[in-house]
Amino acid sequence: MAFLTGSDTSLTNLGSFLDPGVTSIDQPTKLPDHGNKTLSRAVALHLEGKREAAARTLSKAIEAGEHDPALYAALGHVQFELRDFEHAAASYRALTELDPVHRTAHYNLGVCLGNAQQWKPAAEAFRKSLTADATRVDAHLGLGIALIRSGSPAQAQESLDKYISLFPEHEPAMFARAVALQQLGRHGEAVEQYRKVLARNPRSEEALSNLVALFLDRRDGESVRRYAAMLAELRPGSSVALEALATLAFADEDYPAAARYARELATAMPGRYENWFNLGVAHHQMGDLESAADAYTRAAALNPSSAPAFLNLGVIRQELGNLSVARDCYEKSLVLEPDQPSATWNLALVLEQLNDRQRAESLYAQVPETAFEWCDAHFRLGYLRLLRGDYHGSAEAFQAVLAKQPNWAEASLNAGIAFARSGDPATARQFFTETVMLRPDSSDGVRGLAALALEQNEYEEALELHERLIEMGERSPEVFYNAGLICQKRGKFADAVSFYQQAIEVDPQFAEALLNMGHAQMALGAEDQALASWRRAIKEKPSLADSYFEPVDPHA
Repeated sequence: MAFLTGSDTSLTNLGSFLDPGVTSIDQPTKLPDHGNKTLSRAVALHLEGKREAAARTLSKAIEAGEHDPALYAALGHVQFELRDFEHAAASYRALTELDPVHRTAHYNLGVCLGNAQQWKPAAEAFRKSLTADATRVDAHLGLGIALIRSGSPAQAQESLDKYISLFPEHEPAMFARAVALQQLGRHGEAVEQYRKVLARNPRSEEALSNLVALFLDRRDGESVRRYAAMLAELRPGSSVALEALATLAFADEDYPAAARYARELATAMPGRYENWFNLGVAHHQMGDLESAADAYTRAAALNPSSAPAFLNLGVIRQELGNLSVARDCYEKSLVLEPDQPSATWNLALVLEQLNDRQRAESLYAQVPETAFEWCDAHFRLGYLRLLRGDYHGSAEAFQAVLAKQPNWAEASLNAGIAFARSGDPATARQFFTETVMLRPDSSDGVRGLAALALEQNEYEEALELHERLIEMGERSPEVFYNAGLICQKRGKFADAVSFYQQAIEVDPQFAEALLNMGHAQMALGAEDQALASWRRAIKEKPSLADSYFEPVDPHA
């Protein structure tokens, strides 16, 4: 049973694009005093803290036909301060069109696009910034970060190396370089780089978080615990630390610890579906079904489109015996995600328990052959067909199971029963024989062979098989009775009487055994005993008076 991670700890964290010293937007170029009244009004409003009004003033002027580059630069700056990154980017893009070699426009466009999570256009803007002004070294850092974010860590390395060659102790650049190394799979170098970041800043949560993710990916539990503990000390209740520790606990099958971490996460962030789902998994594995049901219910309420939540909740309800609720959960899960062999299999089991055998049979047949549950589903399919008298269909299902699992004794036994009932005793005998070979202690397999021997009047073999059943510990009155009938047929009346007596000891009201014992006793000359047996037989079952003068057929 898998657990979920809420945040993808396999991804590196670059922090905010606007961390101080990483990439900050340049101020608008100061203009010579040429009496731009619009710009003057906007500056005045800005100085008063009225940023929205300043932006409106600049926008209206541009819309009215004023296309002074300074207006676009000022508008982009104010919009950036308002964190309206998309509009700020639009302003700077317009500025680059007015002045393609503008000293700051491309760089500031890259910063705005980065904050808007538009990484590829941001990288292109930083490249153009370097073309416009090769001395703008911050563009190397911005380009490196944008390339990492857009999935080009190898190219990012080149830009970051140029920046770090100038500023070797610059923490954000060191961190970005570590991220690029991690993405390139150069984990050893990445670890050393993160450690350099931590040596400079022991409180770097991003470095600790990425070390946790890196060592999780490498399945280095000891290192995960070390850095997760450092992160938890730095930030108690850190979701990254708790999720990492929960991951280790699940991997170690330490479900009480996993439940503890999942509970902390759920308490801290009750609106996160993954926290409740994982708590449900932990409680389920611990056998605390009620707590698991509560957690899965919370998870399903938070994410009603989660097929796994309804599937797991269905399993819990099934285990608790709430079959109708379990059925509803499985059905919801399958509506959300129809291709779920486990849900199909479990729903079929529940429906069978609810006596909806027709629908259960249909679902068993729908489990795909590639699914883990296919053999079990086909076994149940064969059994249900056997119950409703579809002996050929039943035999076909059991044969399909045996083609995949030839050593499954129960499937071989049921195949024998299906063939016997379909009127094919020769094939039935093959499967019963195979059953006994696979499981010598299978009384059912021996019983099947014994029944076939009786039907084919092979009394010597039938008697040997019945005696074998008795040696195996079978004490049913039917076994003793049949052994008695066979002995009686073969003229072994004393043995017949012995077997009939054992049948009557198990079932004192077994009228047929009493009747036939009377016939065997009469054959031995024990007339008084025979009469006593017949009296008891007719008393227990008056209708046997019709058979008084003849022994009951051995196939009764």
